[in-house]
Amino acid sequence: MKVKDLKNNAFTPAPIYIVAAKLEKTHKTTLAGFQNVQPKCKLVRGFTLVEALIALVILGIAAAGLILPFASSAAVQEQGCSQTLAAKLACDLTEQIIAADFNQIVPTYGSYNEPKGQVKNAAGVVFTDSMYADLSRQAVCEYIYMPQQQSFGAYNFIRITVKVYQNDLKLAEVVRLKSK
Repeated sequence: MKVKDLKNNAFTPAPIYIVAAKLEKTHKTTLAGFQNVQPKCKLVRGFTLVEALIALVILGIAAAGLILPFASSAAVQEQGCSQTLAAKLACDLTEQIIAADFNQIVPTYGSYNEPKGQVKNAAGVVFTDSMYADLSRQAVCEYIYMPQQQSFGAYNFIRITVKVYQNDLKLAEVVRLKSK
């Protein structure tokens, strides 16, 4: 309902008390009856606590599904790096043994052991980097008699076995045969 404004010669919305008074006259209702009229649309309320918790659980499951593969791939990458380092250390010691004189291999490296955290480089200096802290190396060198050899009793071959461990778990093993 609009009321004519005499100053501006325009219609403006009527104040609520005028609308209520006119409704009271035309419909024979009281003002109290006008206030008790139920609205036709239902009030929309926010989320309930249960709905919010369900949404949070679904979001958590989805996030875990996305994050877990990345976490496991980091562990696989670390294991791969450790195995690569162990293989290199085993090959380095094997090459060091092969470079030695044939007659000095078994007396020097027959039962060679570098305990955990005491792995040495080719110059005999202990590695101080933390990635070598859990590693240990073991070498076993033994004379091998091959049936195809001409003379019995003379050894012409040495089997060199080098193993690298990380916390007592074997990561790499290299076996090599050296001839005289």
